[in-house]
Amino acid sequence: MAEQTKTISVNRQAYHDYFVDETLEAGLVLTGTEVKSIRAGHVNLRGAYARVRQGEVWLDGMHIAIYEQGTYMNHDPLRPRKLLLHRRQIDRLVGKLQTKGLTLIPLRLYFSDNLAKVELGLCRGKKLYDKREAIKKRESEREMARATKQRYREG
Repeated sequence: MAEQTKTISVNRQAYHDYFVDETLEAGLVLTGTEVKSIRAGHVNLRGAYARVRQGEVWLDGMHIAIYEQGTYMNHDPLRPRKLLLHRRQIDRLVGKLQTKGLTLIPLRLYFSDNLAKVELGLCRGKKLYDKREAIKKRESEREMARATKQRYREG
C-alpha cells in the first residue's frame, strides 16, 4: 500500500529566513484536542523552533489553536511539544547543533498514515543581502516566465 500524506501547514517564513542544509522527519506527542485542531488546519509554525533538552527534542513556539468543541480539558496553544526521534538521530543532531549558526526549524506539518509528523530542517540563518538576492532572483524568473508566455500568445 502507498503511504498517504496530507500537508497541514508549511513554514514559508523559514525558507525566507534560513538556508536549509538537511531535513528529517519526527513524530509529535499530542493530546486529542490538539490532533482535532490540527486536522481542522488551525496551526501556525511561524516562529517555531526545536531544541534538545536533557536528551530529548522539544518543539517550542508552534501555535495550535484551542479546539472549539473542547471541554475544560482543552490544551494550551503554545505548550512545548515532545518530538519522537531515535537516540542515534538525537545524538547526531546534538553534534551538528554544536556548529556555530545552525538551528532546528520545523518546515512542514503533515499527517502520514493518520500520524502527525513534522519535517525539521537543520538551517543556517540568511543575511539581509542573501534575502535581497533571493527576491531579485525570484522576480527575474517571474519576468522571464511572463515574457515567454507573452511570446507564445503572439505567435
